[in-house]
Amino acid sequence: MSIRGLTKKQPKIFKVKVITMDAEMEFSCEMKWKGKDLFDLVCRTLGLRETWFFGLQYTIKGVCTWLKMEKKVLEQEIPKEDPIKFRFLAKFYPEKAEEELLQEITQHLFFLQVKKQILEEEIYCSPEVTVLLASYAVQAKYGDYDPNFHKPGFLSQDELLPTRVLKQYQMTVHMWEEKITAWYAEHRGIARDEAEMNYLKIAQDLAMYGVNYFPIEQNKNLTDLLLGVDAKGIHVYSINNRFSPNKSFEWSAIRNISYSEKELTIKPLDKKAEVFKFFSSQLKVNKLILQLCIGNHDLFMKRRRVDSIEIQQMKAQAKEEKARKKMEHQRLSREKQLREEAERAKDELERRLFQLEAEARQANEALALPGANARAMLPQLHSKETAELLAEKAQIAEEEAKLLAQNAAEAEQERQRLEMAALKTKEEKRLMEQKVREAERIAAKLVKESDLRTKETEYLKQDLSEAREAERRAKQQLLDITRVSQPHTNRYLYPSPAEGGDLEVEKVYSRFDLKDVDLKRLSLEIERERLDYLEKSKNFEDRLKELKSEIHALKLEEKQKGPISHWNEVFDSLDLTLRKAPSWIKLYEARDGQDDNLQRPFSPFPLNALSSRPINNSSYSTTGGKCSRTNTSVSNNMGIETRKNIVKVQQHDSDVIYI
Repeated sequence: MSIRGLTKKQPKIFKVKVITMDAEMEFSCEMKWKGKDLFDLVCRTLGLRETWFFGLQYTIKGVCTWLKMEKKVLEQEIPKEDPIKFRFLAKFYPEKAEEELLQEITQHLFFLQVKKQILEEEIYCSPEVTVLLASYAVQAKYGDYDPNFHKPGFLSQDELLPTRVLKQYQMTVHMWEEKITAWYAEHRGIARDEAEMNYLKIAQDLAMYGVNYFPIEQNKNLTDLLLGVDAKGIHVYSINNRFSPNKSFEWSAIRNISYSEKELTIKPLDKKAEVFKFFSSQLKVNKLILQLCIGNHDLFMKRRRVDSIEIQQMKAQAKEEKARKKMEHQRLSREKQLREEAERAKDELERRLFQLEAEARQANEALALPGANARAMLPQLHSKETAELLAEKAQIAEEEAKLLAQNAAEAEQERQRLEMAALKTKEEKRLMEQKVREAERIAAKLVKESDLRTKETEYLKQDLSEAREAERRAKQQLLDITRVSQPHTNRYLYPSPAEGGDLEVEKVYSRFDLKDVDLKRLSLEIERERLDYLEKSKNFEDRLKELKSEIHALKLEEKQKGPISHWNEVFDSLDLTLRKAPSWIKLYEARDGQDDNLQRPFSPFPLNALSSRPINNSSYSTTGGKCSRTNTSVSNNMGIETRKNIVKVQQHDSDVIYI
């Protein structure tokens, strides 16, 4: 591959010339650039952050138009020239300059633009106010007034007053300069940015400040009105009066603005109010009016909302910068004042020294004359005393000068200390902002994790509800299976002698051979639940063991009181301790219980897990949800009739505890 092929293909460019209020800049732009790309480049070059006030303006066919940010530069209707010229101007004006203009560069650009508009009579201003504004402009340009430096005629090259004002009064340029200088001398001690802000604060109260005027027609025959758009709303003026509007629509009272070709409609928020319609000369004028309305309305709403983080940071920085500049200005003013006082004291001492030297020469000449009498000694003595007094005063003045120099050095040290403190404050603020950003990041992360945990909880709740529903269905199926097998069980509970008693009883307690997969799964789930409950009822089992030992000790007492009262007390106490346990045991007296059956404790019975039935010659059954104990006679193979104890227990669907 050739070297030419390796080199990157250079993009096509076009030249742009941007003219600001005090400078001209040229840029090379790519063909694909949009208006925002060029605008951002200009703002970065100027160091401007408050970009929402400004725009790039150009003139096409006699109409001043603003460059659209979202469209490509070359696709817009711009002048065909090389380089393409744009003017970087303020497109929207603040309601209160002191509160909204934060950067010094923003304030300076507004000052230059408003000053130009006043001098070109785009903004009307009375002669008195014009002179006052001119004095602030001179203060911003030259600093404090110094009569030794600012000689008469130093303003001859500056354009400070509109032509209309100069022609209105029969005054020479020198007379105007004296008036301006008189005001200018009173602004001593005001810094440049403060003088510019005072200029804008006076100018913003003028009637034509920040208003864009457009000729409109209420009918298609005559242009008899002017439409003005500014930061507060839309105003309608007569053609000969641009100061007081005939009708005004504040932004808060406008519901909708729309246009159709050359017709533009303003609909008030009050639906009963009249809809205002007018016609403009061109369609592009309607588009320009709508564009200005949208931008001013957005800024109107932005001023009434809480400031964003960027605006808050800019305000804090502007406040710190103003405080720093004010402190620096005060320090310089103090040093300048001390220097001036020292110079005046030095001049006074030099003057007195020259005077003393002259007197000393005269005294020496008088002493040198022959035949001098005693009266010639008096001026000499007087001169000597005066010289000593002046020498003492000179020493005092020197000491004062040293003290002033020491104070100046202390002031310099204090300034350095304040600068170091300001730097430390900035560093602490930077660290604090960094910590705030880290905390916001952690908070966002925690919120995200909380959302994930919430979703997981919802999923788990859903799974739990599904599992409970499955468990309920499983229990219902098991109950259904138990009901189906109940008739067969009842048949084995009361066997006939012909069927063979022992053989039938053995069949009653035989295990069910369930090979169905679903039944096994349900049985396993129930068994797991039973095991969980058995683990939780460990204390209850211990209590049962204690009761079993108490049975032996209370056998004689049971004979007197009867078996029923004792077991009722036992199971009532158990019911109080185990509220969450399955429905528990109640014992009823056997139909023909014998004392000898109560003399021996119950023997442990092996359990059948599927039927919850002890495998024994005694049988258990439930009737009506209650547990009872009955005695039945069962025949064995030898033909001997033996009486057995049968205990019926009310039990939970899945949890069984046997004594």
